[in-house]
Amino acid sequence: MARRKLAIDQATASKDVSGKVYIVTGANSGVGLETTRQLIKQGGHVVMACRRIEAGEEVAKSFSGLKGSYEVIKCDLSDLQSIRDFTQAFLSKHSQLDGLMCNAGFVNMRNQVEHTKHGFETTIAASYFGHFLMTELLLDVLKSTPGARMGILSSVVHAGNPKNRHKVHLDDLNWNKRKYRNIAAYGEAKVANNLYALELADRLKDHDVSTASIHPGWARSNFGSGGNFLIRTLMTVMQPFIKGMTDSNEESAQTSLHVLLSDDAPNHSGAYFSQCSVLYRDKECKQGGWPMKSPNPNATDLETAKKLVNQTYEMVGLEPA
Repeated sequence: MARRKLAIDQATASKDVSGKVYIVTGANSGVGLETTRQLIKQGGHVVMACRRIEAGEEVAKSFSGLKGSYEVIKCDLSDLQSIRDFTQAFLSKHSQLDGLMCNAGFVNMRNQVEHTKHGFETTIAASYFGHFLMTELLLDVLKSTPGARMGILSSVVHAGNPKNRHKVHLDDLNWNKRKYRNIAAYGEAKVANNLYALELADRLKDHDVSTASIHPGWARSNFGSGGNFLIRTLMTVMQPFIKGMTDSNEESAQTSLHVLLSDDAPNHSGAYFSQCSVLYRDKECKQGGWPMKSPNPNATDLETAKKLVNQTYEMVGLEPA
């Protein structure tokens, strides 16, 4: 029996967002590209934050004839200076930000710890630290824009399983002390994203800004392409069998679009929104939910979230808010 996939309703999909400005990271492929396409289709102006400018410009040719507009600005989420340059470029052109979708992510498929030039483990660098810095640098413009929204991609992986729930290790966020396991690193990075959305919602409760963490689904993207020969071969062999369990990039973009566009999402600021997924180890979670309670208590602990955020300020070179 086919899975019932969550999708935005027709009223949300036809809402006119002309005059609104959005940022989507990783907008040149996968879920980010389809999120961008729909926002432009509905009249929005999307700033595509892309590590590779040429890739962004190439895919943007497919937006021809759509109602809205776009621009591409370089941003490497593993490089703190690149993020600062991006936000400066954005703020020099725009005085509003209606939606920030922290979509880009990365998983180290080599299962051997690697660090950025700033000392961050590569998976958490792109998924959490980079988006944290970008969001904090854009916080003033978000707060000054009525009804602004911020979403950050988590993953079903953050949930772990009933016997092994991922958690952030505040004493070793960058895997300098522990034996490295790439999937565990990915799960921890995504827990950090859940916690950041939760903390930010609490911090901004007196402002007209809503936040969310998001599981987009099991997208048919290039996930696994950076792995070794065995992983790449396994993914290729499995493709015909897993098609029924996975989602197109358009289907996977639905949860992000719900967070950015629906009338209901802001009523649940800080919550976790999930597409259905066969990958959940908790049976009750497989149907997803907008929103859905995470089965991982380590991803819903506000005290831990505040500790993580306070520690992150120093790590990315910011003064606490």
